[in-house]
Amino acid sequence: MFLPFAGCPERCVFCNQPAQTGQAQQPLEALLANARQLLAARAPQSATAEGPRAELAFYGGTFTALPQHWRREFLALATQAKAEGIICRARCSTRPDAISPEILEELRQGGLDLVELGVQSFADAALSASQRGYSGATAQKACLLVRQSGLGLGIQLMPGMPGHTPTDFARDAVLAASFQPELARLYPCLVLSGTPLAELWRGGEYTTWSLDHTVEALAHALLTLWAAGVPAARIGLAEEDNLPVLAGPRHPALGQMARAQALLLHIQALLPSLSKAPNTLLLPRRLQGEALGQGNVLALSYAALGLAIRMWDENVLGLALA
Repeated sequence: MFLPFAGCPERCVFCNQPAQTGQAQQPLEALLANARQLLAARAPQSATAEGPRAELAFYGGTFTALPQHWRREFLALATQAKAEGIICRARCSTRPDAISPEILEELRQGGLDLVELGVQSFADAALSASQRGYSGATAQKACLLVRQSGLGLGIQLMPGMPGHTPTDFARDAVLAASFQPELARLYPCLVLSGTPLAELWRGGEYTTWSLDHTVEALAHALLTLWAAGVPAARIGLAEEDNLPVLAGPRHPALGQMARAQALLLHIQALLPSLSKAPNTLLLPRRLQGEALGQGNVLALSYAALGLAIRMWDENVLGLALA
């Protein structure tokens, strides 16, 4: 359930939520009514166990900065849907400077299970350049507060935002992992039309990260997160049909590219510790793209490590090497 701009104290330089969500800003009354209709439509599936177990997520806007009356209306909707077995969990996204122990307790008592914090970065310079309105210390404190509240924690990061360096992003990943969140989302900064960032980009005051540079940075961040047991639930913005991207590291397979590069880096780091140098990397064919990237682009990199690639096909007879 998207709440574009709802509760937001100001607009960040990179933000165009209607374009990112595919939904225009609407009155909260209309959004609540629409959510009730969607949940009612799911009820028959839930009763017959035909549909997948679902969560209700309040995304977009700043959920915890909504008037208390509206927070409670949406939480009551989630509580009812859980009681009826339509959903199994509920979550919201919000800003690090829009929570407090009292608000988190309200959310917990109201039936919420997880809070995703749009941290974007823990680096003060990047937060200031992007007009986020809070400091890295505030973001760290917010992560700690969510963990202490007993609610699940999600952390959203935005590599390449204004004022952000690769060193900043590497540190962001380390700090995010240190809070042991349930999940992380990595959204490389894109220049969307209709944003203040678009004007900065047009005026030469902002330069996007290249795709190759972004994939490499994401791969290192993934290794940091994975080592701490933190999955990346999302890499890159969802590919909306009319997403007005003017510039930036956009690719429909960005997540796959980053994961494949991370695996290469992981294997490369392991090789010196082996007692005997291997000469073959055996992969399940169904994960070929995840391992070798788009168009097997990483095959040459594995060859440079002395590793030939062999695939196996999984079938009812077991493993057949090909």
